[in-house]
Amino acid sequence: MLRIVVAPDSYKGSVSALGVAQAMTRGILQVFPDAEVRQLPIADGGEGTVEALVSATGGQFRHSPVTGPLGEIISAQWGILGDGQTAVIEMAAASGLPLVPIGRRNPQITTTLGTGELICAALDAGLRRIIIGIGGSATNDAGMGMARALGVRFTDAEGNSLPEGGAALARLWRIDTTGLDPRLLETQITVACDVDNPLCGPRGASTIFGPQKGATPQMVAELDSALAHFAICAQEATGRQVAWQAGAGAAGGLGAGLLFFTSAKLKPGVDIVLDAVGFAGIVREASFVMTGEGRTDFQTAFGKAPVGVARVARQFGVPVFCLSGGLGKGANDVLAQGIDALMSICDRPMTLDECMSSGEALIESGAARLCQIIRAARLDR
Repeated sequence: MLRIVVAPDSYKGSVSALGVAQAMTRGILQVFPDAEVRQLPIADGGEGTVEALVSATGGQFRHSPVTGPLGEIISAQWGILGDGQTAVIEMAAASGLPLVPIGRRNPQITTTLGTGELICAALDAGLRRIIIGIGGSATNDAGMGMARALGVRFTDAEGNSLPEGGAALARLWRIDTTGLDPRLLETQITVACDVDNPLCGPRGASTIFGPQKGATPQMVAELDSALAHFAICAQEATGRQVAWQAGAGAAGGLGAGLLFFTSAKLKPGVDIVLDAVGFAGIVREASFVMTGEGRTDFQTAFGKAPVGVARVARQFGVPVFCLSGGLGKGANDVLAQGIDALMSICDRPMTLDECMSSGEALIESGAARLCQIIRAARLDR
């Protein structure tokens, strides 16, 4: 019996992780109609983390009104796990890049305020264990907005509160933590982080992730300098040195903000999800694994979902194939992380919009093509 595990992340902005898994399964069964296919849609801390964890544990979904990345009021989904005691939050639901129209993307002004408001909603619900997924951000404010929602004050040299956004951090003079929500002292926070980048420098938040959020080269330099200044001020205010910690640069520095102002512990987001769905116990019996994401490039090797899947599967000698919406610069870096082969769902020249609008059909046909190659290579025997 051919046993196949389908464990994809979402194709962000196009198809949910569950939709990807279903489309992959349809394609697989075209080639291997008698195969036993186990669907395990996953996430790495970004979009889909709440859905994956709540579904895996039999929990419940909640919605709360929060401040979006540009200051508008939106409804953000979060969840309570099946234990009834643990909240799971996605910063992408409150401060995520898809919430900002392409023409308005500017990490100089976007805020994580809504993410902090979701943390408050969990605290108000009486929950003292919180998992926070911090992938997919539109922000570069080092979690200033998040911390402000929790009672921290950020002021300039004249004592005025700073405006929202990463650019304002360049004028930061003082951080006052005396108003920090006391409920945080009795709250365990686990941060599901999808990258291992530090806060500043050539691998920092602004340099690596700023351009995809709308930052020009000049803006990247200014934002990186602002984050470095923030790190000095935050260290003085909290006594903590976190700027160079792995994951501090995640979500435009939200990783650092959580480390500075809460007792948070950072953990690879995909590991949290894989543990919750019992992935290791399932994959050990698999013939092969099919994973994927919207775009596989150099960032994937930093610890995103397909690499997390591959690292576990490799322990049991199970081959892993990655079927993604697109393959970008540095995609082959993941081949050293346990992924055996890569393929794009695109079967002809097409625009990004065409690919995204036809996502499910392309995933299904791509999975079938990939399985035809696997069958020809006799990996199914």
